[in-house]
Amino acid sequence: MADLADTSFSGRALRRRTFLRVASATAASSALVLAGCGNDDDDPTPVPNGSTGTLVLAGNDTGILNLTYLLAQIQASLYQKVVTTPPADFTAADTAAFVDMRDHEVIYREFYKSVLGTSAYDNGLTTALEFNFTTYTLTTRKGAYEAARTLEDLAVGAYNGLGRRLANSSYLRLLLKITSVKARHAAFVRDQAEPNSFAGPDVISSTGNQAGLDTIKTPVEVAKLLAPLVPVVLVADNLMTL
Repeated sequence: MADLADTSFSGRALRRRTFLRVASATAASSALVLAGCGNDDDDPTPVPNGSTGTLVLAGNDTGILNLTYLLAQIQASLYQKVVTTPPADFTAADTAAFVDMRDHEVIYREFYKSVLGTSAYDNGLTTALEFNFTTYTLTTRKGAYEAARTLEDLAVGAYNGLGRRLANSSYLRLLLKITSVKARHAAFVRDQAEPNSFAGPDVISSTGNQAGLDTIKTPVEVAKLLAPLVPVVLVADNLMTL
């Protein structure tokens, strides 16, 4: 167990990583419980054909959950890729941190898939979608953490913009819990990529009603930022009307 009086960088990293694991327990257990609630929306989302096609997100809770499902899939896939082939300059603590974050994202991915059921956008596909991470440099510690930072910042902004669009209050409560964990992920990986950047001006609004708070991204902005990573054309315009 780490000494709580340890103020070294390695000590702080270890405590933050431990906090991520503990903080995620409530949200993770809630996800597993609510996974049995079923999906309240009956209209299925169009399924992409193999590794190509267009995915049009429905303008309802199904569309929102499919977008968060996609985010969880992408993040779980990235973290698994790093864990499978860690950078040469990764420490044991780095690998353990990515394992923790991968496990969290796998829980969220499987939760969303269970809730969506036949309305999951990838329902019926015989092979998993292949995500394109070539824009990231995953062969170095710096590159791996920068990639994680990009995706975690995107996820926090996306969740901030999606919560108010949800009609189902149970889903809203759960997304708020998951958002809290994702914010901790983001703070952790940002601090690893660049010490003391966890609340940088690029992710904290400086003006308006959101001053001092995390930035918010609209579904269309999220879809645009995800476009280079996914093998389908992602259309989120319907979510803008909610």
